[in-house]
Amino acid sequence: MKLSALVQDYWADLSSAVIQSLSKLYLDYWENHDRTVIAVVAFAAGFVVGYRRASPTRSYQHRAEAKVSEVLRRYFAPPNYHLMNHVTLKFGDSTTQVDHILVSRFGVFVIETKDYSGWLFASSKQAKWTQVLFQKKFRFQNPVLQNALHVRAVEDVLDILPAGAVKSVVVFAGDAEFKTPVPQGVFSVSGLIEYLCDQTEEVMSLNRVQFCVGRLETARLGISKETDVEHLQNVQRRHGRTS
Repeated sequence: MKLSALVQDYWADLSSAVIQSLSKLYLDYWENHDRTVIAVVAFAAGFVVGYRRASPTRSYQHRAEAKVSEVLRRYFAPPNYHLMNHVTLKFGDSTTQVDHILVSRFGVFVIETKDYSGWLFASSKQAKWTQVLFQKKFRFQNPVLQNALHVRAVEDVLDILPAGAVKSVVVFAGDAEFKTPVPQGVFSVSGLIEYLCDQTEEVMSLNRVQFCVGRLETARLGISKETDVEHLQNVQRRHGRTS
């Protein structure tokens, strides 16, 4: 295989912006025939590829999702809590994909993670929210409404739980600043920790926690590129864009 083709394979396999930059640097230096730099960059890219393949769940997480996952594991550990990441569930004739599900004695928390910078203008009832970054405006799907679909899918799987046991949480892990009142159920990473620590009313036993985890593990689709592609196609059919 030609080196240029190998680099393209790397590019398709990696989602990390850092590694994409390394791959681009690799191509630039290949054109200038600097073989020493080529070797260094190829080694770095290969190391990260190997590390990602050794950790399947981690490899499908974006930066913000990995950050939230790390925080949840640090502060909310077994046996009272069980964290599941990147969970794709069938929902009707389609699929829905949840960033994190934290199953605990105090409820099941369905967590949608976002990574934005700049200013945010939002309302829980608006279909679209607005980001202002470098004097440019960008519109994105309301994550509260987006996560409501995730909650419904989880409730369908965990229909044994009482009403209100499955709760929606939206986390902004970037450095964005809300210029409107922050909608209910939306938190920063530190706010997420405080919110979860405040949830002290027991809604299920540890045995029921394990049962719910088993149901979700049985219902979820495998973590793979094929699953992600199928989900993206479903989203595009529903909305004409990815979520």
